[in-house]
Amino acid sequence: MKSITIKGSERESVGKKATKALRNAGKVPCVVYGGEKPLHFSADELSFKKLVYTPNAHTAVIELDNGDKIDAVMQDIQFHPVTDKIIHIDFYQLFKDKEVTMDIPVRLQGNSPGVRNGGRLLFRKRKLTIKALPDNLPDFFDVDISKLKIADNISVESLQSDKFSILHPDTTVVVQVKTARTAVTVDDEDEVEEEGAEAPAAEAAESNE
Repeated sequence: MKSITIKGSERESVGKKATKALRNAGKVPCVVYGGEKPLHFSADELSFKKLVYTPNAHTAVIELDNGDKIDAVMQDIQFHPVTDKIIHIDFYQLFKDKEVTMDIPVRLQGNSPGVRNGGRLLFRKRKLTIKALPDNLPDFFDVDISKLKIADNISVESLQSDKFSILHPDTTVVVQVKTARTAVTVDDEDEVEEEGAEAPAAEAAESNE
């Protein structure tokens, strides 16, 4: 999994006045849990752009001005209710021999024959929560929908791996094709291809429901 580097400074004072001063200076107060004791630091708000404002999952390397480097994963983030500025972030320190919990995005691959025949593609779980060692964290779950016919679905059970645990019931549906009034059920692959002239646009529209 790709890591984003965050350059920050360890905080000596964590009181309200010090925290307010940091925010007024355009910095975000942060804390890293999981080590021997919580580590408080601050960094420029712009440093978190690639970590926060993205649908992708990333770990972080926190580089402190004293030379220390900490591998971590973002656990919680708080935004200002009016301005939407980042006002605080919690991180959890990563250790190679200690599992961590993280949300991993799902990407759909291929075109569904069920959608080409009028079915509705429903993207139920755009992220899946997993537990894994840091080296086993995937960037994405790539889910192949090229064999999904009308009334078919893909559940969590088919995505499980010995490298990580997905923290959802095996029966949880990730993506499915539901019947629509105009749907046509066919078994012949040639017929599927003939019926699918406008499939890509229709499929893209349905996946955003």
